[in-house]
Amino acid sequence: MKKYFSLVTGASKGLGKAISLEFAKRGRNLVLVALPNSGLTELTYFIRKNFNVEVFYLEVDLSLTKNYYIISDYIKDNDIHLKYLVNNAGILSRGLFDDLDDRFILDQIEVNVSAPTLLIKLLLKNLKENAPAGILNVSSLASFFAIPKKQVYGGTKAYLLSFSNSLRKELKRDNISVTTVCPGPLNTTTKLCYQNRIVGLISRESVLTPESVAKTSIDGMLAGRKTIIPGFINKCFIVLEKILPEYIQDKLTNGEINKLEESPLQVKMMSKKLIEE
Repeated sequence: MKKYFSLVTGASKGLGKAISLEFAKRGRNLVLVALPNSGLTELTYFIRKNFNVEVFYLEVDLSLTKNYYIISDYIKDNDIHLKYLVNNAGILSRGLFDDLDDRFILDQIEVNVSAPTLLIKLLLKNLKENAPAGILNVSSLASFFAIPKKQVYGGTKAYLLSFSNSLRKELKRDNISVTTVCPGPLNTTTKLCYQNRIVGLISRESVLTPESVAKTSIDGMLAGRKTIIPGFINKCFIVLEKILPEYIQDKLTNGEINKLEESPLQVKMMSKKLIEE
């Protein structure tokens, strides 16, 4: 009898870690992928100890194309039968385009665009052999909006949304669902917790926990949904984007961005407070 596995990239922290733990709670065997020295070994041991599931793990940098093939070869060499593929790994940026480092931009495109695209291509035969199967691509609410200082990030996530929607139509005949989740702000790192506290009331209400988004995402993928927008407020944002004039959208967006441009001292003080809490 086959043992099926779910592969999660960016699995050691934030949403990826929450998704990995949610799979484990549901008795799903795992293949976890994340950067070296990011806590993946500790997470793997924790899951093995506390949940009755098998766990493989690979510590690789997805900004390097060669590592996609290392993952693919690892799956083949260990005769792992994939049922679900979760492309969660991503690089976030905030800064004026002119100020961004060239290498950083290319790495961001590599991880956010090339990695999920090529991993699906390399692992597709495996998924087809174990159909019905599913792919979950983690995009972002930013894929729907034009946000200053998130231009490359938003562009890569918009690609992932469009790519997923097209691929979904192609793979329907193979009994493979393709689902895209577009979360808004999440309370993951200390820095993000701080940033999420200083924005306006409506934006604060849109912030969700990785655990709640992980559950919603997996439920949606298992149900074969096309697109998931976690959180009521975030769903409202999508509706408003379609009906509000662009100049009003720009005013609201710029207002939130200005609140994030705090002095380093304020960031340091708030971060310390969050840690103490």
